[in-house]
Amino acid sequence: MVDAARTTMTLAVLGALVLLAAVWGWNAATEPLPAKVDSAVCVDTAVEAGSQLYPQQVTVSIYNGGRRDGLAGRTMRLFVDAGFAEGTSGNAASAKVRKVAIWTTEPESPAVQLVAGYLPDDAEIERRDGIGAGITIVVGDDYTTTRLAKGEKSVAVESDTEVCSPPVG
Repeated sequence: MVDAARTTMTLAVLGALVLLAAVWGWNAATEPLPAKVDSAVCVDTAVEAGSQLYPQQVTVSIYNGGRRDGLAGRTMRLFVDAGFAEGTSGNAASAKVRKVAIWTTEPESPAVQLVAGYLPDDAEIERRDGIGAGITIVVGDDYTTTRLAKGEKSVAVESDTEVCSPPVG
């Protein structure tokens, strides 16, 4: 009789564990998925005069102003490989850019000068609002570069400024 009682008790405990696991699994499976948290692509970061500004401190957004598919994405990959932080990318078909342009309201910014060093010498710097986070680069159909120019590893910051940098943490 002792063996029968022990077997019954073991089966009861195992049954309770299976039931508990089934309830927990059902609750986990039917729980709503967590909401997507939209975090900022970049945040304004103060950079003091006399310091150096490096590519990893600068966020670039690249838009395709031409008809060549994937041009913005390929160019973004080149900038990310060079150390820049990835902003947004997409199409800007209505943009009238023949080769490549930087759109910014602060053309003398050290971030703009750093980015411009990685583009061909004939890249235009237009004083206008950018359409993406950080420094906006628009590439056109005549932009055929498969690699970036050898830009500076850093630029000196001459006066206190703010740069759109990737968020920390």
